[in-house]
Amino acid sequence: MQAQNNALNRLNYLVGETEALYHDMAYHMGLSDSAMRILYALCDNGERCLLRLLCRRSGLSKQTVNSALRKLEQEGIVYLEAAGARAKEDCLTQKGRELTRRTVVPVMEMENAVFAGWDPREVQDYLAYTERFLRDMKQQVAARQEHP
Repeated sequence: MQAQNNALNRLNYLVGETEALYHDMAYHMGLSDSAMRILYALCDNGERCLLRLLCRRSGLSKQTVNSALRKLEQEGIVYLEAAGARAKEDCLTQKGRELTRRTVVPVMEMENAVFAGWDPREVQDYLAYTERFLRDMKQQVAARQEHP
């Protein structure tokens, strides 16, 4: 059990440090964490994204996304567009595209530079283990919800 606790402690430390690093980058770029995550998700998804998908891709709650989007809309960074009967799609404005070029794109370039410094097999292993961890955690959550 101690080895598992050490692994969990290390994971929690690494996740916390990674989140702190991204927070610091957003702060120095003049963005809130939620604005940075939303802009990143929009940029990563081709400058437009359905609201429900934006919540998943950003890892933020619907309430947080809606609050941040209202602010970004007021600033002329994003606009909402109907995408069917009930769906809404969030899109970057020209001002939003310019902002992401100064903020999100440099972050993506740094992330790509990190991966470029790794052996391609290491990148694939990292992604495979991350996907496996996510899948296994989803199974654990589902099992707990079925049998609390």
